[in-house]
Amino acid sequence: MGIWLELGVFLVILLFGVWQLYDVKKAIREREQRKTKEHESAAATPDK
Repeated sequence: MGIWLELGVFLVILLFGVWQLYDVKKAIREREQRKTKEHESAAATPDK
């Protein structure tokens, strides 16, 4: 019985870690897209 409880806790922690990695990768991707967009808009406007 105890091994099933430990296995369940391990799986919950593992799923939480995978979910966090997914969120981190999503945030990095959004930041890179925003940075690229800002760089393109800055390049499109002429300097004064």
